[in-house]
Amino acid sequence: MEEKKFDPYQFTGFILIALILTWMLYRNGPEQQIEENQTKIEQVKASPTGQIINDSLQQQQKILAYGDLGSLFVPKEIPNIKFATENMILEFQTKGGGISKLALSEFENYEDQPIPMVKDGNMDFNVSLNTKDGRILNTRDFYFTPKLIDESDVFIIQMKASLSESQHVIYEYVFPKEGYLFTVNFLTEGMEALLDNNQSPEVSWTTDAYRNSRSIDYENRYTEYTFGYEEDRVDYLSLSGEDQEIREGIRWISYRQHFFSAILIPESTISSAEIKSKDLTANESLDEKYTKRFETLFSLPYQSGNINSKLEFYYGPTDYGTLQNLSGDLEASIPMGWGIFGWINRVIFLPLFGFLSSYLSYGIAIIVMTLIVRLMMSPVTYKSYVSQIKMKVLRPDVEVITAKYKDDAVKRQQETMSLYSRAGANPMSGCVPALIQLPVFYALFSFFPVAFVLRDKSFLWADDLSSYDSVLDLGFSIPFYGDHVSLFPILASIAIFFYTKMTTGQQPMPQQPGMPNMKIIMYLMPVMMLFFFNNYASGLSLYYFVSNLLTIILMLVIKNYIIDDTKIHAKIEENKKKPKKVGGFSARLQKAMEEAEKQKKAGRR
Repeated sequence: MEEKKFDPYQFTGFILIALILTWMLYRNGPEQQIEENQTKIEQVKASPTGQIINDSLQQQQKILAYGDLGSLFVPKEIPNIKFATENMILEFQTKGGGISKLALSEFENYEDQPIPMVKDGNMDFNVSLNTKDGRILNTRDFYFTPKLIDESDVFIIQMKASLSESQHVIYEYVFPKEGYLFTVNFLTEGMEALLDNNQSPEVSWTTDAYRNSRSIDYENRYTEYTFGYEEDRVDYLSLSGEDQEIREGIRWISYRQHFFSAILIPESTISSAEIKSKDLTANESLDEKYTKRFETLFSLPYQSGNINSKLEFYYGPTDYGTLQNLSGDLEASIPMGWGIFGWINRVIFLPLFGFLSSYLSYGIAIIVMTLIVRLMMSPVTYKSYVSQIKMKVLRPDVEVITAKYKDDAVKRQQETMSLYSRAGANPMSGCVPALIQLPVFYALFSFFPVAFVLRDKSFLWADDLSSYDSVLDLGFSIPFYGDHVSLFPILASIAIFFYTKMTTGQQPMPQQPGMPNMKIIMYLMPVMMLFFFNNYASGLSLYYFVSNLLTIILMLVIKNYIIDDTKIHAKIEENKKKPKKVGGFSARLQKAMEEAEKQKKAGRR
């Protein structure tokens, strides 16, 4: 039998396999083995093989320096922390260290519940941390230990997630016992060796805005992502569909939910942010919970070492006076109207209505404010009505001129303008009241839907002047009208109809070939208003009803007690006998028509 010989290659193979198995067991073994082997590594470091071992040593020191990241994700059997201020009901959860419930206790929604700003996971606030070895740590996944400190005027809530005894991630919330503005401080301790100094932490803030009104469609019209940027500029994302942008120099961000807002005010201007808004409504149904989803992603200011960032939040009513009392221009998040319309609301209607409503009920305050506006515009109404009477007196003469020069448009226009000029009538005067009232109309159109003071204020059958005043639920929905009948829009439409009839009846409405019948269009306006205002704020419908009613009364008073038609007619007849040169606008209009007629004839040749 042949004797086996020693095989060095086989022996070397066994040694390599043993080393590999030992290394695998070491890698898959308990983490405590790292500490047990640290002494052995130090002993061989000075040996001839120390250089070989040195690379492994550096890797283990790196792991030890980072700490046990797994401890951040270990669930803590700690109940959510709950407390309340004068204005808020609050609850914090240990996972994520954030607010799990925030309700405004002073106000109620259409279900008679405190206004839910944060509830059932509709809000996510997360800070992403970048480590030197390329990992991303999200605070939403951390488990925090809460601590509530009750001081004389504030509640302080510390949420701490620990990697080790000296390494911590901390959220510190400071809530005043009265008010809607609170502070969130985000801190890290002992994390210098872990965090990547070249990448700033990123904040993600997402909220699904809760529905708070009976009409989700109406509420959604005023639920909007708003932000202030540069020095004093304000902009918005789209009200419908989905809108996404990247904007720079942001000073504050408002998730405006019609009458309630969640506003973020950073300690310093956000250099760049990804902002997004998405409409979540599908139909006008009581099953709909949310109106829109708002999302914001931006980086915290950071250079190196530990993080210490401060953010302020406002969760409260979208009330102009309340926001104006805070630093910055947060009140600009309320859409009071652009240009002159916003100026009229801020300078005239806000102070006036605030003064009246401090002494009168809100419905009566609307009526009194309407009366003041109509009286201020009464001189314009008077001049307009006098002009309408003159146009009515001149109607037979205009018809004669039209029949005489039916084939010569330029001559017909010349004679008509000459008649108006000699009689002292201005056909454009009927447009003047409309032009003057337009800024007031649009200003109030913007004012009433966002007037927080009208919310939940009742008047007569309307239980909320900021919403529609339903007197009958239909049980089915009519396109563009709704599933209910509001009474104030009906009254406003009736008043508009009679006002239109009175004004159009005083002047001719010439029907040009190919042109639509203007009388039909004007009579359609009350019907359009009826459909449009059925789902709108009843306070606005009340204003238009009272405004048109007062205008009708004023016109009747002017007609029956101030203006004498006989004297006006005699004056016109006297003026018609006096030759008078056409000038001003009439002359320019006449000249333009002559030029147009010349060009038309030249084209025919």
